[in-house]
Amino acid sequence: MNIKQAAATFNLTADTLRYYERVGIIPPIPRNQSGYRDYQTKDLNWVYLVTRLRAAGLSIESLIEFATLSQLRGQQPVETAQKQVLKDQLAELEIKLAEMQEVKNLLTYKIETYDEHIAQFESGELTAENQEALWQKNFKQQEQYNEKNSIK
Repeated sequence: MNIKQAAATFNLTADTLRYYERVGIIPPIPRNQSGYRDYQTKDLNWVYLVTRLRAAGLSIESLIEFATLSQLRGQQPVETAQKQVLKDQLAELEIKLAEMQEVKNLLTYKIETYDEHIAQFESGELTAENQEALWQKNFKQQEQYNEKNSIK
């Protein structure tokens, strides 16, 4: 597959693929007899992996480290180091997902209680002085509240 086709497959530009190769995010792409890049399944797998990991927020540096280690395979035992890079990135992603879940729970709570809170403010039942302290609520556990109260 040529670079234009590979780029279209992953909704990237040819320049992005060239950049990924130049900085070492993906291993060097073999060339055909005419000197054009000839993407094979293993190369496309790398592009897929990189695009998904980038979309999840992984750093360019981590991707370069991972790709560099893969190119050392056969010369050095790199499997443990490569797996550790993946584990480290998974741990970071789990933290980000937990943070995003907490924000999702906050937004769900705000949407579900919006009309009630507006009515309480308009009736004078709630004021600036007696409103709830959102930062003291545990939105990490809000998922249980949502399930218990059929909030989706």
